[in-house]
Amino acid sequence: MATRKIVKIDEEKCTGCGLCIPNCAEGALQIVGGKAKLMSEKFCDGLGACLGHCPEDAITVIEREAEEFDEKAVEAHLHKQKEARPQPKPQPSPIFTGCPSSRAMQFKVPETRTGSGSAAPSESQLAHWPVQLKLVPVNAPYFQDADLLIAADCVPFAYPDFHRDFLKGKAVVVGCPKLDDIQYYKEKLTEIFKANSIKSITLPHMEVPCCFGLVKATEDAIAASGKNIPLKKVKIGIRGDIKPEEQVETTQRPRIFAHSH
Repeated sequence: MATRKIVKIDEEKCTGCGLCIPNCAEGALQIVGGKAKLMSEKFCDGLGACLGHCPEDAITVIEREAEEFDEKAVEAHLHKQKEARPQPKPQPSPIFTGCPSSRAMQFKVPETRTGSGSAAPSESQLAHWPVQLKLVPVNAPYFQDADLLIAADCVPFAYPDFHRDFLKGKAVVVGCPKLDDIQYYKEKLTEIFKANSIKSITLPHMEVPCCFGLVKATEDAIAASGKNIPLKKVKIGIRGDIKPEEQVETTQRPRIFAHSH
C-alpha cells in the first residue's frame, strides 16, 4: 500500500447515469445498485479521465493510501469483460431461423391520410423489425442509404407525435443507456456505421442525465467508424416538450483517442 492519486465517488451526488463508464479505459468503474462504483483500487490509474464526463461532479481525484495500479491486472480485467460481453455477429443475409423477436422484416408504410377527421386512427410509420439495438442485424437491408433514427426507448412514451415527427421515412433503433451495456451499444453502432451507408442520424433522447449516455455512445461510434455522418440531437422533456437548445445539427469528425494508464 502506498499514498497515491485515486478516484473518489460521492454516492449522494451520483445519479447512476453511466457516462463515466466508457471513459475509464481501464474498466475500473461499473454501475452497481444504481451508483458508480470503483471495482478495484488496482484498476484505477488515478488520472481521472472519467471526471469531465460526470454531469453531477460526483467524481474527484484524491490522494490516499491505496493498492498500487496494476497494469497486468487491468489487461486481464478488460479481457474478461470483453469475453462476457455479447459481440455483434456479421450476418451474410437477412435469412432467419431463430427467435421471432429478432427476425429481420420490412413493411410497406401506408400513405399518409389527408382530409381525415380527427377521429381517424394514426398510421404507423414503422418500416422494419426488429428495432431494439441489441437485436438488429448489423447489415440489415433497411440500413443501406438510410436516414437513421436512434431513439432512447422512453422517448416514444413522452413525445406524443413520435411517429409523425421523428420516425417517418427513417430506419430506427432504440435502447436504454441506463439499463443496458453502453459499451456494447457503442461497438454495435460502430459496426452498423462501418457496414452501411448511413446518410444522417437523428437522436431524440430524454432530458434525464442517464440518457446522455446514448448521445455519447453515438458520437464515439461515429468517430470510431471513420465516417462523417450528420448528427441531429433532440432533447425531450419528461412532459413531452422539445428543449430548443438541443435542436442543433452537427457533423461528427473522426477523433483520435489516446489510451492512458
